[in-house]
Amino acid sequence: MKIMKQVLAAAVALAACGCGPDKPENPLLGNFDTPHGIAPFPSITIGNYREGMMLGMEEQKAEVEAITDNSEAPTFENTIVALDQCGKLLRKVRGTFSPLSSSNSTEEMRKLQKEMSPLFSSHNDDIYLNDKLFARVKAVYDSRESLTLTPEQGKILENIYKRFVNSGANLGEEEKAKLREINKELSMLQLTFSQNLLHETNNTFVTANSIEELKGLPQANIDAAAKMAADNGQPGKWMFNMQRPSCNPVLQYCENRELREKVYKAYYNRGNQDNDYDSKEVCARIVSLRLEKARLMGYENYAQMVLEERMAKTPEAVFELLDQVWAPAVAKAKEELDDIRAEIRKEGKNFEPAGWDYMFYLDKAKKAKYSVDEQEIRKYMEESNVMKGIFHVANKLYGITFKEITADVPAYEPTAKAYEVVDRDGTTLAIFYSDNFPRESKRAGAWCTSFRPQSYENGKRIIPVVVNSCNMTAATDNTPALQSIDNVKTMFHEFGHALHNFMRDVQYSGASGVERDFVELPSQINEHWALEPEVLAVYAKHYQTGEVIPMELVEKIQESDKYGQGFATVEYLAASYSDMDLHVLKEIPEGLNVMDFEAEKLAERGIPSQILPRYRMTNFSHTMGGGYTAGYYSYMWAEVLDADAFDAFKETGDIFNQEVAAKFRKYILTPGGIDDGMTMYINFRGREPKIDALLRNRGL
Repeated sequence: MKIMKQVLAAAVALAACGCGPDKPENPLLGNFDTPHGIAPFPSITIGNYREGMMLGMEEQKAEVEAITDNSEAPTFENTIVALDQCGKLLRKVRGTFSPLSSSNSTEEMRKLQKEMSPLFSSHNDDIYLNDKLFARVKAVYDSRESLTLTPEQGKILENIYKRFVNSGANLGEEEKAKLREINKELSMLQLTFSQNLLHETNNTFVTANSIEELKGLPQANIDAAAKMAADNGQPGKWMFNMQRPSCNPVLQYCENRELREKVYKAYYNRGNQDNDYDSKEVCARIVSLRLEKARLMGYENYAQMVLEERMAKTPEAVFELLDQVWAPAVAKAKEELDDIRAEIRKEGKNFEPAGWDYMFYLDKAKKAKYSVDEQEIRKYMEESNVMKGIFHVANKLYGITFKEITADVPAYEPTAKAYEVVDRDGTTLAIFYSDNFPRESKRAGAWCTSFRPQSYENGKRIIPVVVNSCNMTAATDNTPALQSIDNVKTMFHEFGHALHNFMRDVQYSGASGVERDFVELPSQINEHWALEPEVLAVYAKHYQTGEVIPMELVEKIQESDKYGQGFATVEYLAASYSDMDLHVLKEIPEGLNVMDFEAEKLAERGIPSQILPRYRMTNFSHTMGGGYTAGYYSYMWAEVLDADAFDAFKETGDIFNQEVAAKFRKYILTPGGIDDGMTMYINFRGREPKIDALLRNRGL
């Protein structure tokens, strides 16, 4: 065994110096000799990633073995800290690869993901189902009352112990073997789902053959559709894929009802087209395996298992929150439907509105009620100016500044901009990449991730490298990148996640994470500043004249901001219910069709027929791709927090109140997961949150 360890150590060391025989250097295996130690993206090959992942797993196995073979009694340092710090090479390689696999995916990368997924699953199980390792962790945990630990050390000890227990460390050998099989299959199915959805989103097209079909569609969207058609070998036509910047304008502005219907059905049926990328059976199998895993772990259903470690704690608490909002949201949606019917009658028509009519006629009703024109507003919402507004808010609240450094750092994507984030005292807080525009290699939606999280090494803070990846409306040959109000809010939202990543300051990686239903608080509160008049005055400038948005238009935006919240809330709640309904099942119905199940459960709740869930199950990556499983409710849970938290600023009469901002940074953004979410919130607010502000903000 000793000889094997020496051979492995030599192999890892050889690879790290990149000096193998006839072998080019792998940049992932040494320190990055670049500004701020950012990965040299252009020089890393698929082979480098594969080698780095394999060596990273071998290195971590050796590190774990060193912990278990330690002849000294288990201590916090030689077991818990050693475990927290092991696997650095693997984290580094995966941390570089993973963000790219979502934003710059290639066929090679997708193949590597499929190759590595079962290996990562087995590797993870080898750690958390290791009896000798768990025995050492448990020994430290059982003696915790006699240890002198800081709050963060106590939290990491608790987290690591629970992670072992929740990963099956207390199971018998037969059950552990079964759990390994389930984990391996689940990891592959979730990856298959995600890759199916990427293909369906970027390769499902609706084509228009004549310009007459596009009446009402803004010229910028017509130009983008013509370019998409030309790029796909259809010059002289207009094509729309299922990225929201492409298809949403059709649903909102296009007068051609038939085209709206085609786009609507194509968007909501991604993964449900009975083709090679259909995910109905994939979803059913995922749900079945999750239930099997929960039962193996001693729970009645999967939601019960995962919620135990979240703020909500139980499925009952989640349903209680959703139910409080459902009835007023449906009532508001029905009021909006009456407005839509009135607009249809104004046109001399008499049909009952369908789902593909909702956005189109709601936009007309909004104009009629508030004299507000989204297209006019867009002229003041140019993407680079919106970023200036986002940076302005961060500076006013926390004193941080942003220095663009795109030319000086490695670029993973030519259109992504890089910034050095400088704190109030002049120290570098983080590196930030802003990647705002869609491309075929990027998945749908918007998210925040990092190439490197904040950490400490030899007492020195290692700055994070954070990425906001969005799919905003891109510029055309004739117009700059003009954004809708929803897009502006999304940009502010994702930057709230970025702020959380910039400011986190923890010693141990195992104490960095917060509960899933707390994680949206920093992002959602940041949205509140987006449409405040004094913030709009900074960034909302007409793209042709430079004129600051008129106060009259600002007032219209403020007045109309809550309009459409019935629709928005119902479609969100519908998705949240669908997620929960599947994961509270105690038995899987024979021949489960997830789409039929979803429809039946929502019909029982009285959802208006014109509204579908924001994501239908075969394109619901939050739950089927993992991450927000039995957790899509988290946005609503966090909205109770963010609405109440923003009131803390409003109550002072100053939305940039420095005392409140300092408390928010200290108690919410900086601590990571040292405390549980409710404790952190009470530390900030002085009390538990109230739901009143949420209902008021949504106009419910």
